[in-house]
Amino acid sequence: MTSSSSPSPLTPPTASRSRNMAAIKRRDTQPERAIRSLLHAAGKRYRVDVRMELGGVRPRPDIVFSRARVAVFVDGCFWHCCPEHGRHPRTNSSYWGPKLERNRTRDRAADEALAAAGWTVIRIWEHEAPQKAAERIMMVLNTVA
Repeated sequence: MTSSSSPSPLTPPTASRSRNMAAIKRRDTQPERAIRSLLHAAGKRYRVDVRMELGGVRPRPDIVFSRARVAVFVDGCFWHCCPEHGRHPRTNSSYWGPKLERNRTRDRAADEALAAAGWTVIRIWEHEAPQKAAERIMMVLNTVA
């Protein structure tokens, strides 16, 4: 292969982009930590980043309340296509368009698998105020308990 060959549509186009993507944290993001801190201060106990096996679908909620069967996802606006702040990049759109769509498809499959297994799913956008998000989670926990 020559250096002028184009990258595969399933891989980032350059080594520097690959390094950037590898540096993005999967867990313990600032919005996630802020919400967890508020929940902990309110006396709520939870598990973090739990991988679940649900009939071929393997969701990995950010915050899990096992006894109450509540799974919380704190979604980034870019990665999960927030209707308010999500945007489709103009550069390398042939890579990013399908990548972001796969993320959305995976999110819907996780929601459906968790709901079918009797779990309540809460999705929070990273731009939501942590206090409001924590209040919403506690409200759901109080109704399912």
